[in-house]
Order: sequence, then C-alpha cells, then structure tokens
Amino acid sequence: MRNLNLLACRVVLITVAVSSTTIAQEKQLDVLAGRLKPLVEAHDGEVSILVRHLNSGTQFAVYDERVMPTASLIKVAVLVAAYREADAGRLDLATKVELKEADKVPGSGVLTKHFSDGATLSLRDLIRAMIVWSDNTATNLVIDQIGLERIAETMDELGLKETRIHSLVFRGKTTIDPVKSEQFGLGRTTAAEMSRLLERIYNRTAASAASCDAMLDHLRACDSSDRLATHFPDGTVFAHKTGAVDSVRTDAGILETDAGPVIICVLTAKNKDQSWKSTNAANVLLGKIGQEVLRTFSKPWPTASGGSRDELKPGDFGELVEVLQRTLNAKNKPSPELSIDGDFGPATQSAVKKFQESQKFEPTGIADAKVWKALSPLHFQSEPVPDADEINSQKLPFLPPDSDDGPPFVTSDAWAAVDAKTGELIDGSSADLVLPMASTTKIMTAWLVLRIAEKNEEVLDEVLTFSHRADHTKGSTSAIREGESLSVREMLYGLLLPSGNDASVALAEHFGERAAGLFSTEDEPDSDDPLTLFVAAMNQEAERLRLTKTSYKNPHGLDASGHQTTASDLARLAATALGNEKFRDVVDTRVYGCRVSGPGGYARNVVWKNTNQLLGTSGYSGVKTGTTSRAGACLVSLSDRDEKQTVLAVLGSAASEARYADSRNLHRWLRRVRSGAVARSAAK
Repeated sequence: MRNLNLLACRVVLITVAVSSTTIAQEKQLDVLAGRLKPLVEAHDGEVSILVRHLNSGTQFAVYDERVMPTASLIKVAVLVAAYREADAGRLDLATKVELKEADKVPGSGVLTKHFSDGATLSLRDLIRAMIVWSDNTATNLVIDQIGLERIAETMDELGLKETRIHSLVFRGKTTIDPVKSEQFGLGRTTAAEMSRLLERIYNRTAASAASCDAMLDHLRACDSSDRLATHFPDGTVFAHKTGAVDSVRTDAGILETDAGPVIICVLTAKNKDQSWKSTNAANVLLGKIGQEVLRTFSKPWPTASGGSRDELKPGDFGELVEVLQRTLNAKNKPSPELSIDGDFGPATQSAVKKFQESQKFEPTGIADAKVWKALSPLHFQSEPVPDADEINSQKLPFLPPDSDDGPPFVTSDAWAAVDAKTGELIDGSSADLVLPMASTTKIMTAWLVLRIAEKNEEVLDEVLTFSHRADHTKGSTSAIREGESLSVREMLYGLLLPSGNDASVALAEHFGERAAGLFSTEDEPDSDDPLTLFVAAMNQEAERLRLTKTSYKNPHGLDASGHQTTASDLARLAATALGNEKFRDVVDTRVYGCRVSGPGGYARNVVWKNTNQLLGTSGYSGVKTGTTSRAGACLVSLSDRDEKQTVLAVLGSAASEARYADSRNLHRWLRRVRSGAVARSAAK
C-alpha cells in the first residue's frame, strides 16, 4: 500500500549554524527534497528518512520520528553498548568466547556455516563479524556478554528512548518486550534516533574517542554494497549498517562527501515487494536515495549573494572560497600554499590563473563552471580533525636557532624593538610613522579581555555563543559557526592562532559592556551596541597605556579609515600584554584543539594552527601576524636569547614570507646591538 503522498510528506530543513554556505546548502537540500519526494510517494510501503549534513546542521527529514522496525540495523546499538561497557571496565574485548553448536542460528553471517563447534574468538572479533557480515550467531554471543537489559539501559543513557533490541536473533523467547517484539520484530528505532546515535559515534561522544574510532572502523568495513551504497563509486567511504527481513529494508550510516560527513538513515517497512532479488523495490529506493544524497553533496554550492553557483571572483568571501583555496593548494604543482581564509584576494586570483593556464584555459582569474569541473573532486575539508587531547599533547619539532650573522636588511615600511621587560625602545626605523596594523589589532582585543579577567578569572570559563554577526565577519576565521558555543578561554586561541576575525567580534560582543566599565567617563556612550562599546574601550586602554598614535575602529584589524598605530606603539603594547601569563601561553601555542557544541547535543572537533611561522624556530615566541591589502604583511615577535627578551614590531613588509625574513634579520641585528657588538641603527 502507498502510505505517503506529497501532502503527507513532512520535509524539514533545520539550521544549527547559519553561514553563507549553509544558506546555499538549504537551496541544495530543497533540490534534494524535490528529487526524493516523488521516489518516496511512488513506493509501496512505509518510509522514514533523515539526511543531515554534520558540518552545518542542515537536514532533510520525512517521518523521522516514526518508530520503525530495524532488522539487523539494531546491531549498531549492540556495538555502542559493547564499547561503552569496555570503557567502563565491565567488559574485556580481548576475552575469548567459545562457539558451541547450540549457539549457531540461521541467517546472515559466517560462523554458523564455516566455524566448527569449539572454535574460540575474541569478543572484539565477534563484534567485527556482527557488523561486517551482520553475523547473527556472533551478535547473540556479544549480547550474552552484555545483557539485553543493559543494552536498553545504555540507549536510555544516550537519550534514545525508542531504540531497542528486543531479543537474541532467532531466539524470540528471550524477548524483554513481548508486545514490541510482536509489533517490530528484532528491534525498533526512529530515523532521528539512529541518526543521533551515528552522529555521536562520529563526534566521539558515544563512548571514548578510541572506542568511537574503533566503531567507525567496524562500520566502514561493512560488507553490504547494496541498498544506500548501490550506486556509490569505488573508493566512497561509507560507515554504515544494513538490515533486512521479508517486509523490512533499512540502511543507516555516515557518508564522507566532498562537503564533509553526511548522516543518512532510511527505514522502510510494510513493503509490498518482499522478494530477495537485487531488484527488490525497497532496495532500489534506497539505492536511488543514496545516489541523490551523494550527488547533492559532491559539487559546489551557490554563493549566499545569489550569484552563479559556478563563479567566484576577486572580492568574494566565505566558505566556498575556502573550498577553492584548499583545492587549489592540492591541485596546483607546486602548491601556492594559499591561506585558507575565505577571502578571494590577489594570491587566490593568481593561483586560479595558474590553474587555468595548466588546463589551457583563458587565464581570467575567475573560478567559473569550467574551472570547478576541472578542479573536481573538490577539497571541502582538510584532514579529519583529531581529538583535542591528541592535538594539545603534540610535541612539535624546532629548527636550530638563527645565526647571528647577516645585516639588518628589511622590506618593511617601519619597525621598532623594545625591551620586553621595561618597554624601553632599543632601536627602530620609521618607528613613529602612523600606519595600518591589520590583525596585530588582536593583541589589544585579547589584552582587554584579559584585563577584565584579572578581576575575576572565572570569566575565562564563561560560555560564549557565536552570533550571526560574528559568523559573517569577513577575512581570516576561527571557523566557529552561528549558534555554536565554547569557553572564552578557548576562544582566545581561536582569536590569536588562526587570527579569527569572527572570534574578535564574538569576544567584543560578549565583553562590550564590561570593557566599557573599566573606564569612568562623563560622556554618555554613543551606542549601546556591545561591539561599539568594546572598540571604545580599546581606544581608552590605548590612551591609558600612552599609545598616543594608536586608534581603533574595530576589534580585528580589517582596513578602516583611522584604524592605525605605529611600530613603536605596537611593540610597547605587545610588551605589556606579554606580561600576562595567559596571553603569553596562548601566543606561544603552535597548534590547539578544542570541542565546540551546538543546540540539541551537536558537537564537533576544531583545530587551530598558529599563523606565526617563527614559532618553529628555537628562541622565538609569539606574538601576532597581520595582513591586509593596505597594511601589507605585519608581524610582532619576541626573541628570547642570551637572557635578553626583545619585542619587535614590523609593519608593511613586502609579502608574507618577507615579514619573517625581515624579523629574523632584525632580531639577529638587535642581539648584536644589545650585546654591544655593534652600534644602534642610524635609520629613523
């Protein structure tokens, strides 16, 4: 019977984190919905679907809360319960289990047909057989080690009230719920609950990180290539589990796509076609659904501005530009090593032209449909983000210290060096020339937050939730999305390591009123906008520190009229900030991982890498990079050699690499100046 028509079909688009690409994804999901609804409506049987793009939270759903039979898909619940019991020390996965003839049951798997009475296998191997070959005998042996009631309790602990395995496989008399067994068979779930369970495995919250990794390994090895995977090309990574009995066909898993991980759960029941042929109607339906989902998430999306899906040009920004930059880095030889900042600037345009020339295209510097096609498959994500503990425990290597040889030859417009402890000027060139400062602005942003924390360190543990405005800030990004939350302490790393413009706005919004409270003024504020109040406080703090030629128009450093400083002011500000232990710890960190959360239990891992390339060489610490078209390449750095600490600010270097060469040369020179080996520079 057909139980579904276009009027009855419930389609939901949920946005956990709104961004330019999320808006574009919603349009693509509208297209996906348009393709799937006719397939669902034409099917003779009940259908429940949920498709969720994990990076954005956008999803498409049809009857996702309907309780449905699972067949062998419910073995995912057994998998999770086993690993949680192992984490708790109540189960040893290395335990040897003896297979007895009485344990063997019919149906899918290899143990019943191919293993002899008395064979022994580890519990871990039985779990593997349960998932990879859906082995029914192995499943029962695993359940025997846990208990049906304990599996139900585990699902309750995870908030999954309708996800249950009722009995041993082909052992109906063992049921713990006779009524539900009669109604649903071996197990039951909803598309929404099974999707949440898979998402928790992927996000490493279903059990320990190591256990979740092991579970994903089992699911990726699933031997079933029909149903959702029918039309997937070779090499597609799909961590999933299928299920089938006469009137039931199910499949659910995590599909790795160009656009990142996508959860797919499709449950069908009361199917008119109960045949076991490859052309079974439910199998065909699942195959088409899988094909359409992969198709949806394997091509570029339109820009939020409404422009052509197939064209990006200088001046554009957003996540799709990040995709372009990441793909160009991978495809161009040698790699242009573009910063993944989502800003289509001159370097990105040059890389596009180089790729066009390599393909014998007209070098327009515009990423049009022809370029996108030639670049495919696209690199929507870099390597998977490891667990935060793994990132933070890394011991990264150092290059040998710089030599003291070499003259102070520099390309910068201005530089100044001060003693890190006293703030006294050591030397400089055009040190008092007023110039734009780019993202070195964020030294003041962080310093102001830490000044507030000096009165109450607990503010660093406050939870900060990203706003729409923060998420839509141009330029370099921490890649946190609207609606996602993390602590202020962690957000400082997102501000100072990847130079997150979005992070600066989020912190300013969070602390605007408190920052204004640091200063007493008889003047009424011009605005009650916390961002405006924070920027005003930045300027008041600059006045307090006697940075007489510094003024701020924003907390991030994007070019703005009147947003300016001098190398001397900037070096003295950095010396002040470096007196704060927390500030110094953050700017000295080369890579940092954390976990962000969102509505409904959503969570993901994030890794930030410090943009300061000097940190890889012994003797250098912090402080902050900065680059805009007006400011050029800027760098504030700290040299700690020969018991002398020197803060150096370099403004307006010729290129990104030039600022590092300039700084190294100057630090070598300054070490000789401070030792008395050479005289101070005569440059002014």
